[in-house]
Amino acid sequence: MRFVRENSLSLFFGALLLLTLFAQSLVGHSLYNEDAIQHSQETISYARYLASSDFGEAVMENWESEFLQFTLYILATVWLVQKGSPESKKLGEAGRGTDQEHLLGKHARPDSPRWAKVGGLRTAIYSNSLLLVMGLLFVGSWFGHSFTGWSEFNQEQQEHGDAAVSWTGYLGKPDFWEQSFQNWQSEFLAIGAMVVFSIYLRQRGSGESKPVGAPHSVTGESS
Repeated sequence: MRFVRENSLSLFFGALLLLTLFAQSLVGHSLYNEDAIQHSQETISYARYLASSDFGEAVMENWESEFLQFTLYILATVWLVQKGSPESKKLGEAGRGTDQEHLLGKHARPDSPRWAKVGGLRTAIYSNSLLLVMGLLFVGSWFGHSFTGWSEFNQEQQEHGDAAVSWTGYLGKPDFWEQSFQNWQSEFLAIGAMVVFSIYLRQRGSGESKPVGAPHSVTGESS
């Protein structure tokens, strides 16, 4: 129970991820087979649908936009600020900060992570590890989206008696980029709304909100 209490936030969202992914697979499988019946084609099993490019593309295109959102947000919040938002660093504190502020090298505490103490390349990597991992996940999901979308596109081409296209050829198609931009803009809207709304609105008890009585002008102060 202690483990659950101490990790309840990640466990909660992990459970929601698995639940909604399962629900997506069920309704996606049903929709796929309905479309197949309408076009006088063979239906497929649930297991085969899970391995299909149709399901893979639907998952990857959403993951791609999520990881892009956080990659850009992590990078932008190093240098950019928003007056009054708890999502921002305080005014005048933009930039990478000092070793002392980040407890690096000789400023590290006894309980600091080892790579924060050793210096050199390992500390440089660890100092940017969140951005690096999010960026790699974005690149990986982008490639996953492009390859599954390419497979799905060529399957549709075959069904209509048209010639298949290469992967690079598919990347030049508006079909791929329409999906990408559609998801990207929704993520930018969501994160921008959070930054601005948190200036004036509050949620008592949330780490994403300033204290309820904090002035609107206070920046970077969460409860």
